[in-house]
Amino acid sequence: MSPALLVIAHGSRDPRHAATVHALTGRVRALRPGLRVETAFLDFNTPSVGQALSSLYLSGVREVVALPLLLTRAFHAKSDIPAALAESTSRLPGLSVRVADVLGPSPLLLTALERRLTEAGLTPADRAGTAVVLASAGSTDPEAIAVIAETAREWRRTGWCAVRPAFASAALPRTEDAVRALRAEGFDRVAVAPYVIAPGRLPDRIAAGADAAGADVVADVLGAAPELARLLLRRFDAAATAPARLPALTA
Repeated sequence: MSPALLVIAHGSRDPRHAATVHALTGRVRALRPGLRVETAFLDFNTPSVGQALSSLYLSGVREVVALPLLLTRAFHAKSDIPAALAESTSRLPGLSVRVADVLGPSPLLLTALERRLTEAGLTPADRAGTAVVLASAGSTDPEAIAVIAETAREWRRTGWCAVRPAFASAALPRTEDAVRALRAEGFDRVAVAPYVIAPGRLPDRIAAGADAAGADVVADVLGAAPELARLLLRRFDAAATAPARLPALTA
């Protein structure tokens, strides 16, 4: 029996968040029939990580790949998720948990970002004349901030005339400031690409900042993009063949 996949999302009071996470895991199930895929949340939504693992255990599952639905390795990946998994394995004898890598960075994420910009109205011909703000949720973790900055640099090399990182919280610049800075540098067309998975308070802040600064194009969140579903399965496959390990996540 192959391991079950437990996707661990942040959670939100905004009902759009859980709905989007479930749509994404549903796409994963459709891509790989026969794989058991369950969802858990760190906060606000149910089931919790402990509840989801208990349910899997009671149904006879003894091997699980826990996959953080996160784009960078910040506090949740380094602390919250390992703690929740360690608590469950300590009380569920015989349960083996492998921890998958977070989603970013990955070329599939860049492809998903471009999908959302295309859906928002940009064409391949617009690439050379468009500056992009890569707007993430934000973090106080220097490693996470560095990954966002490097992602922006990598994306710039694909042909956009500029790509700049921005953050909805915890770090600077804010989305509106990045849009205005690009305008001040002479870029006529500025697009904002939210580098977040599901709707909620911080993505709404990104959109509001983009609108306030007069961005020409504002893309949707990554959501249940097919590229994300394929990326989840890549992370699952890599972890499923690795030795079981807790509590640390790999970089």
